[in-house]
Amino acid sequence: MDTEIRMARLRVEFAQHYPPITPGQWMPAAEVGARMLFWHLELAGTVPLGDRLLPEEHFEFRGGWTRGRTSPLRTRAYDANSVEPRREATG
Repeated sequence: MDTEIRMARLRVEFAQHYPPITPGQWMPAAEVGARMLFWHLELAGTVPLGDRLLPEEHFEFRGGWTRGRTSPLRTRAYDANSVEPRREATG
């Protein structure tokens, strides 16, 4: 199983919109998302629901988990080649 974590890099031209993030530097996507969540909470006391914290127009992404497949697992429903996690039957 590939254990490479999902990485994100802020595009330099959008740096002014993301003060807590260093542009052009690859970082774990979870860390970038956490920084943005905390920044929104400090700034506005809330986080905008429904909006993506890390839009693909502003960030580049690489890596991620695979589950016995040759393509990386994607967690966003509309990602190209997304793979939905298998749900176990309960009951």
